[in-house]
Amino acid sequence: MRRWLHTLTVSVSALLAGGCPTVELGEEPVAPGSCRPDEDYYREVIWPEYLAPDDPDRSCVGQAGCHRDSDGRSALRLVAAEPLSDADHRSNYEVVTSFLSCGAPDRSALLTKPEEGQNAHEGGELFAPGSEPYELFLDWFES
Repeated sequence: MRRWLHTLTVSVSALLAGGCPTVELGEEPVAPGSCRPDEDYYREVIWPEYLAPDDPDRSCVGQAGCHRDSDGRSALRLVAAEPLSDADHRSNYEVVTSFLSCGAPDRSALLTKPEEGQNAHEGGELFAPGSEPYELFLDWFES
């Protein structure tokens, strides 16, 4: 018994002395179900060309205010202050990404709601498949 206990003690000590190698885990993973396409593309293209273009009839945060955080009428609520601060852009990016599907970008609610012939959108149909906004949106997932 004494010999067995000694062998066990030596084995455990050897394992502990050797330790475990450090494993680099990398960046913090995104939450399951999250979709995080390029944030710079969002700031430079999606926000000014897709969500808040100069055309008030196509703007999600324009005069009608359908999706402004202050008086919007849906879960898609975006800060519309001008100019947007970095914190505002980050906040809007977080909201927008909850309406995306990275596995099937063409089925993202952010695309299908305002798309002609898809889901009912109280703001009307804002663009057709193959249009510039539609293609800009899909390019986001390739950037």
